[in-house]
Amino acid sequence: MTKPRVALLGAILESNRFAPPAEKSDFTTLTWLAGDDLMDEARSEAPKLATEFAAFVRAMDATGTWTPVPCILAASHPAGPVRAAVIEEIIKSSEEMLRAAGPLDAVYICNHGAMVAEHDHDPDGLLMSRVRKVVGPEIPVIATLDLHANISQRMVDACDLIVGYRTNPHVDQIERGEEAAFSLRRILATGIKPKVIHIKLPLVPASITLLSAEHPYGTLIDYGQRRQAEYRSEILNVSVFGNFLFSDTPDNGLSIVVTAREDADCAASLAGELANMAWSLRKDFARQLTPLNDAVALAAEQGRQPVIFSDAGDNPGGGGSGRTTALLSALYKADVKDCLIGSLCDPELARDAHTVSLGNRFKARFNRSCDTTASWAQWDAPFEADAEVLALHDGDVVGERGMTAGRRMALGPSAALRIGGITVVVISDRTQTADPVFFYMFGLDIGAAQTVVVKSRGHFRAGFSNWFASNQVYEVDTAGLTSPVHDRWPFAHLPRPNFPMDEHTEWSEFPPH
Repeated sequence: MTKPRVALLGAILESNRFAPPAEKSDFTTLTWLAGDDLMDEARSEAPKLATEFAAFVRAMDATGTWTPVPCILAASHPAGPVRAAVIEEIIKSSEEMLRAAGPLDAVYICNHGAMVAEHDHDPDGLLMSRVRKVVGPEIPVIATLDLHANISQRMVDACDLIVGYRTNPHVDQIERGEEAAFSLRRILATGIKPKVIHIKLPLVPASITLLSAEHPYGTLIDYGQRRQAEYRSEILNVSVFGNFLFSDTPDNGLSIVVTAREDADCAASLAGELANMAWSLRKDFARQLTPLNDAVALAAEQGRQPVIFSDAGDNPGGGGSGRTTALLSALYKADVKDCLIGSLCDPELARDAHTVSLGNRFKARFNRSCDTTASWAQWDAPFEADAEVLALHDGDVVGERGMTAGRRMALGPSAALRIGGITVVVISDRTQTADPVFFYMFGLDIGAAQTVVVKSRGHFRAGFSNWFASNQVYEVDTAGLTSPVHDRWPFAHLPRPNFPMDEHTEWSEFPPH
């Protein structure tokens, strides 16, 4: 096969069941591209779309001739359940484009894997199954997914290969997009029909325990990669999906997904080995948060080494509002000095700062239009303080380090405000501060700060590793839509029993003896 015709599509959303619903505008303001526009963006110098999608396209371009058949790629920042009409529009558009494309040789799907819809717990699987129905059973369907995906059997049944991220913070999207392309080339060249094995465990860890450079999650991922290498060419991929707790679906739980060239027994044996190992480590999936008062006391200390705080309860990368002010307020009241905070999402306040203009002072009123009676906004408390406008920016930036390196971001009108001894970055697009560019764009010196606070759960670790070693990182126990404490949430759909919610959960070794 010299010039395969490969369809490309995807719907990317990580759903937090307790956050506001994802509307069409949440997609159209981030990524909603189809046809030639989709290919042009993927091949641009600094794409604004999913990094693995662009990497897949570039790898296919570099490895031979092919005919891309771009359908639609839609992506939203993490939010609540997607509106039924929105995901159905994406799926129906994909179906129509696939039918209109004529004969295809393969399909590449770029999804996140932890989406929830108003009408379906598993819209990722819904999309994949509908694609499979259109293209038929013989056409290879390849998917890339975030390692926080909630894997369903419907996803597995619809795909010939599922490639999950291996790093958290996510810094391997390029490699995973390339892997998907290289694997597809191999499948098409050899005519193999891969076998995908999936084992789900009743283990539902919070995201803060899923760092790939640390035990136990990193231990599992590394072991899986070593064992894959020992199987040589028979195993195409080993992915360990940690799940996304806040999706609150029947498909939550740590999943092992192993894809073999042709030998399903071989894949099942390796998947079982990894599943047994994961279960034996279940009690290691625990992490202590730093109490808010302790964090404030540390920030007020003089003569210590610099530290970085994760505002763990308000991570926009997990559906958080990016607007909670409890940590800011507490640091301000404690008269903390040499502190940078990034970034609060408040378009009204950013607009005020641009109106006031550089160097002037005004009364900064955070969250003045929030309806805190809404369940998802109850922590977005108003906060007021005298502020000086230190710097202004249009928010059009390209990421420099970590998961957003080389990716274009449109943060909207943004400002750096000095409030007492604190400098607060205010942006207009709800985005987690995982990259130093949020401070760089204002000329702020991260290395000169004694305390840096970021609204990010884990991805900031890669972006800020130049300044902060792991012993300088504190995850602060703040309230908000991403508070990683299981018993604070009215989960209604998680599989029960599960560990750690049900301490005496049992699971039989695989395969059962």
